[in-house]
Amino acid sequence: MNDVALQKKGGAEARVAATPETVAGYVKDGHVVTVAKGAGARADYSDDLYKAAGAKIATTNLTAVKDADLVLSVNGGTEKLLASLKSGAGITGVLSPTDNPKYAAACAKAGVTAYALDYIPRISRAQAMDVLSSQSNLSGYRSVVEAGGIYGRAFPMMMTAAGTIAPAKVFIMGVGVAGLQAIATARRLGAVTTATDVRPATKEQVASLGAKFIAVENEEFKAAETAGGYAKQMSAEYQALQAELTAKHIAKQDIVITTALIPGRAAPVLVTKAMLGNMRPGSVLIDLAVERGGNVEGAKPGEIVTTDNGVHIVGHLNWPSRMAADASNMFARNIKNFLPLVTAEDGAYAPDWDDEIIKGCALTKDGEVVHERLTS
Repeated sequence: MNDVALQKKGGAEARVAATPETVAGYVKDGHVVTVAKGAGARADYSDDLYKAAGAKIATTNLTAVKDADLVLSVNGGTEKLLASLKSGAGITGVLSPTDNPKYAAACAKAGVTAYALDYIPRISRAQAMDVLSSQSNLSGYRSVVEAGGIYGRAFPMMMTAAGTIAPAKVFIMGVGVAGLQAIATARRLGAVTTATDVRPATKEQVASLGAKFIAVENEEFKAAETAGGYAKQMSAEYQALQAELTAKHIAKQDIVITTALIPGRAAPVLVTKAMLGNMRPGSVLIDLAVERGGNVEGAKPGEIVTTDNGVHIVGHLNWPSRMAADASNMFARNIKNFLPLVTAEDGAYAPDWDDEIIKGCALTKDGEVVHERLTS
């Protein structure tokens, strides 16, 4: 039997790592589940719903995790919480280990095995465990909805007796999971939608959603994707050419949404102050990469900045948390699909260290930091 604890997150985090639905499944499988009081409140999951699902309710995070074999978390806990776990226990979450290497060291010191869900290999078998994709999908959707509210004008063309309203022009920069959902959402709302990315494979994806692809398509562009499907760091020469094309295009846009991230690096600057200066008053830029330095020059984490020429730069943090119920539901299902990899047939906590997914996401083991990205 596996003791599973669910901790409450503080600050701006409204998501929770298990829903009453997934908790009921864990209890049915014979696990003992303890939920910290109020853990799901901001995602509209009350303590009573968790009780009805068979969970125990603990008064604090520390009491919830004290006897746990495995702690289900959105983004890890504090060093104090890690120190309160029993040696040999595990903890899951989006741990951002390259941004926060001290976290892995704290887990090792406490004898805790940390599973970074953001390090789960991008292989077919792991798709149902991919929290980055599930959460980015919601971020892309929400970014367009939020942009529409700030923009304050209609998205679709409207032909009325009082005259015609032109459709909004939306430009998506970075065509990953978030970008694709942003394109689909903007198109559904009736906007004239364009998109750009340095990866050639995205051109067809953009076209399939009814948007137009914008990029400098030279020889470097044709080889600009890693084996894992991520964008490569482009040369200064290519960046200059792309910036010139982008500057001309962006001046005509009403809404720009930037999503570009490169694993292990600061987010590339895609929109400069000079480009902002050529945009129309009332235009909106949503910077989904602001937590990693930002794609938009002048973006500030957690703030909406309005430039002297009336352009709004939105630097909201933690976009999935703005849709806490749906984000929690998807996150919880991702973890539910991950759980069999750390559970034996009798339900005991027993990580399968021969599994490539466990090898790919485990940061620590037996009091040591073991992940190659943190030890090399």
